[in-house]
Amino acid sequence: MNYHTYFSAGDRMVEACVIGTGGFGRSFLAQGRKVPALSVRIGVDVSAETAAEAMRDVGIPEDRIRIVTGAAEALAAFEAGAHVAAGDFAHVAGLPFEVAVEATGNPVHGARHARLAIEAGKHVAMVSKEVDSVVGPGLAAMAAEKGLIVTPVDGDQPSLLIGLITWAETLGLEIVAAGKSSEYDFVFDRGTGTIRCNGQTYPAADFAPYARMGDMEAAALVAARAEAARTLPQRAVPDLCEMTVVANACAMGVDTPELHCPIARIDEVPSILCPVADGGILGRAGVLDVFHCLREPGEISFAGGVFVVIRCDHADTWEVLREKGHIVSRNGRTAMVFLPRHLLGLEAATSILEVGLRGVSSGTPRPTHHADLVAHADRDLAAGHVLKMGGHHHSIDAVSARILPGGPLSEDSPAPFYLASDCRLLRDVPAGEPIRMRDIEIPEDSPLAALRALQDSHFAPSGQTA
Repeated sequence: MNYHTYFSAGDRMVEACVIGTGGFGRSFLAQGRKVPALSVRIGVDVSAETAAEAMRDVGIPEDRIRIVTGAAEALAAFEAGAHVAAGDFAHVAGLPFEVAVEATGNPVHGARHARLAIEAGKHVAMVSKEVDSVVGPGLAAMAAEKGLIVTPVDGDQPSLLIGLITWAETLGLEIVAAGKSSEYDFVFDRGTGTIRCNGQTYPAADFAPYARMGDMEAAALVAARAEAARTLPQRAVPDLCEMTVVANACAMGVDTPELHCPIARIDEVPSILCPVADGGILGRAGVLDVFHCLREPGEISFAGGVFVVIRCDHADTWEVLREKGHIVSRNGRTAMVFLPRHLLGLEAATSILEVGLRGVSSGTPRPTHHADLVAHADRDLAAGHVLKMGGHHHSIDAVSARILPGGPLSEDSPAPFYLASDCRLLRDVPAGEPIRMRDIEIPEDSPLAALRALQDSHFAPSGQTA
């Protein structure tokens, strides 16, 4: 595909507003200054000064930045050609831009922003997977009723994986598994008997015998590695969250609710993430999963990239491809095709331009409610306990996540993970049990809960209510 042809715009510019100027938002602001068909002159954060500081950081001159505190002031600044920094999206929602890029990562605020944007007639580029995992299909349906689009964003794994899955489907390739590597590699140092991950070094003295797959059976290898690396975290809520978004876009399922998340070298993935009948660990084909990229110091990283494991239907073709360096499983039945990158806001512009210039989503036009990311108690939690969300991964202490089939919520339903976040428990929840809707106190004015009710109403089978 020739990108210049696909995104041909002439003199047309797509105007965007970025909400949330942290890591992703700031990289989008920076690259937005270089994309010929894109203008990003509006930034929103928890305070207008925070948004302004992000603008200064990416090189926007101080005299071109206007801090605003209301809609009239924002309009005057925008019409004067300034970059507009605001502390509330409501102050800028009426400005003449086309796409709101929601990058706060906050499920409640992100839900409010998305709804405000749609009501103001704007498309939404949804970077905040936390919102997407709870109400993404509902937001897409709401937008479609107004002739608008909600899209995932290239630069983040869900959009890139949706692209790779649909590429494989277009070519008639049978997808055995699809997914991504976890955000941070597991770097095994034989000399020290340690594994380094995300800036931390963990003891792994028993790992060396399992550092290479050899002829070991896949399930036994995966179990041995998990045990030898038991001091490392091996499940991360963001990984499951992103697979939930992809599940809803591509109508795919998972093999197990918590995912397998094997520790695997890049060249081992098609030998491990395939059905048991093909020598792997999966109970069935066509599922989503995540792997932890195992490598040694100096070896190439998967860089949080995305992959599909596909069936090798014609042995001679795949033998030629193996000789060219493509990754084929030990028995030649499956192979992996992958993109070893996700460049955050540096490549998000392709999704913004797809919406603005071509009127299409980088995801799917009408995502289904196929899956829910739900909360699970890892230790006994007492009534009154607040499920405080925090940290870089937006996790909840002592609460993990599961991916379950999606459906309208009832009192007995496991609570969506990010709907439960920051809520108070109304009753005790024992370890090993899901946190159910009846267990949490949701604020009456929660914009996320209101949107979820609308989504449930939209997708509930005839006669069924949430």
